[in-house]
Amino acid sequence: MQRLIGLALATFAFSSLTNVRATAIAKESSESFDQGSQRATLDVAALLTAARGAPPMICSLAAGSVGNGWGGWADAPYTPLAATTGPLMYSSHDTRALSTEDVQRLFAGLSSDDACVRELSVRLIGTQKAETVGGELVSRLGASDGPTRAVAALGLGLVEAQTGVDPLIRALRDAAVEVRANSAWALGRIENGRALNPLVNLFSDDAEKVREAAVAAVGHLESTTAVPALIRVARQDNSPNVRRVAVWALGKMEAREAVPALIEALGRDTDTRVREMAAWALGNIEDTRGVSALGNAARNDSEDRVRETAVWALGNIGDQSSIGFLDAATADRSANVRGTAAWALGHLDDEGAKAPAGLLRLLSDENSDTRLKAAWALGQLEDRNAVSAIRAALKSEQSDRVRKALIRALMKSGEGSEATLTELLSSSDPQVREAAVRGLAGAHSFDPWPWPWPRPRPFP
Repeated sequence: MQRLIGLALATFAFSSLTNVRATAIAKESSESFDQGSQRATLDVAALLTAARGAPPMICSLAAGSVGNGWGGWADAPYTPLAATTGPLMYSSHDTRALSTEDVQRLFAGLSSDDACVRELSVRLIGTQKAETVGGELVSRLGASDGPTRAVAALGLGLVEAQTGVDPLIRALRDAAVEVRANSAWALGRIENGRALNPLVNLFSDDAEKVREAAVAAVGHLESTTAVPALIRVARQDNSPNVRRVAVWALGKMEAREAVPALIEALGRDTDTRVREMAAWALGNIEDTRGVSALGNAARNDSEDRVRETAVWALGNIGDQSSIGFLDAATADRSANVRGTAAWALGHLDDEGAKAPAGLLRLLSDENSDTRLKAAWALGQLEDRNAVSAIRAALKSEQSDRVRKALIRALMKSGEGSEATLTELLSSSDPQVREAAVRGLAGAHSFDPWPWPWPRPRPFP
């Protein structure tokens, strides 16, 4: 119990700055925030002592309060705690300079027989500057035992050490799977073009984790010369995890030559997550060749998440030929699909476009988020013929956010008569009165208020 209390206190030291900031933001303070004065003192020796023998979940909470840039390290192939915990969620945190003595304590901690000590050590090393810790991490990349080499590769990726590029490239041939995988991951974070060909060579590695890390790293490098190799992986790799990351990389690169392969993956891959990612990639590339395949997926795929992402992709592409597919999706059994279909229709805001019947029906949908997106979309379309439906929905709507969106839709659809505004300004509901005032101020005051975001898209 004493260890748990000690570790909890150490965790509080990490998270105190984040908590102070959250409070300040909540109060919308206009005063300047003295970042340096809010920093809690970190006792590295006490932290590592408390960490020894701590349960993995408690350790993960402490580790999670240390930020290491984009993605934390939640996507790293092998971490000290990986065998005993699931994926960890990390909060952002400022880099703090540690004393030479503390840095050496952390390096000693990398060789500990305790997973929590190793986890916290590499996490904290990862907050330091590459020029401070990079050299020693490189030296440990040549250690005799695989776990030390793997954690050294992890550290080099966390600090994004350019001096580690060549040693990491050599480590891609290491006999240990975890070293090859972490080295590939680190090179993806460092984003040095010299690593491209060695990483592509790993696409045929026997270990799934290594192939996955290499493909993701190439995706971060965003070199179009790797597109043919990524297409082969997307079509031929026997691991759905690897195929999914290859499809993500092609979408991230916006590789138009990959559209046929992505259409094939969307229609034929047996894995739900691969099809979902293929739909996202086609939407991110915004090539109209994908419209028909996305429309078929929106109608016929058995998985809600694939249909929803296909609908999002159609909205992102924004081609008018997708209206029929999107109108059909407004009747989908999933509220998420229906809401995203409404959002997508709002992105097809051609001047003079008529609101589809399905979009009008969504004003009475059982799901408030779906109704919000339908109201927002009608405001985008500015169809005068939809005014009566919008007014009818406003009379029965109970959600404040949806009422705002309906009033916005009324105003943007041309219903700004004196009688309407007088009625709205006389409402006992302050939300309605606020929306009416915005209407008096002009249509521009509504943009982009309220703004209904689609659900998050899939990423590796």
